[in-house]
Amino acid sequence: MKDTPTPWPYPRWIAHRGAGKLAPENTLAAFRLGAQHGYRMAECDAKLSADGQVFLLHDDTLDRTTDGQGIAGHQPWAELSLLDAGSWHSRQYAGERLPTLEGVARFCRANAFLLNIEIKPTPGLEEETGRVVAREAARLWADAPIPPLLTSFQPQALAGAVESAPELPRGLLLETLWDGWLEMAQRMGCVAVVCDQVLWTSEVMATVHGRQMRALAYTVNEPQEAERLWGLGIDGLITDRVDLFAPD
Repeated sequence: MKDTPTPWPYPRWIAHRGAGKLAPENTLAAFRLGAQHGYRMAECDAKLSADGQVFLLHDDTLDRTTDGQGIAGHQPWAELSLLDAGSWHSRQYAGERLPTLEGVARFCRANAFLLNIEIKPTPGLEEETGRVVAREAARLWADAPIPPLLTSFQPQALAGAVESAPELPRGLLLETLWDGWLEMAQRMGCVAVVCDQVLWTSEVMATVHGRQMRALAYTVNEPQEAERLWGLGIDGLITDRVDLFAPD
């Protein structure tokens, strides 16, 4: 078997949640800032509102990154769309709104900007969220030369994505190397495995590449760790430090 995966259309550096910590995460302001630093791809988190709108938010709850409260997925988009998602970060971004996936797609398509969509379901809605996010991504990028990469920690979410948009590329996110992770990645037809940076060793890298999948790492913010991973043969790094690492 070949130990080199198939050609990879994505850049080596990916801006975490838009521009990491330099702008309010998962907002269009963060995407714009990442692009201003020369990045050509960003990672973001997508979930469903109570009425089925796909929007960007990392946490299950609104409290940390908006002026709202409670579980985001239990609230309708009409209410979520009014929240301030920027003031928590700094006065400069006061009034920044939660973006829809459609709004992010418009930005990406207009700027030849690539996207890694992490499917981030409200607990209990894993498969449904995977189905809806993938279906919307397939619609919004229908004629794009390079589709978004869909990833998730939740195999059920990836299964939902397979069901509704099997043509979109998928990756399994890992915080630990739990029993059966490799088999699950293959079962879900994944093109990539995306691990916490500390999990990558030469052995794990060889295993992933030996199954013709790409290897990505999150969230790499230190130069020495980036150098270690490049030395191992990593295919892509997700970083908050768009101001520190020059993209290529």
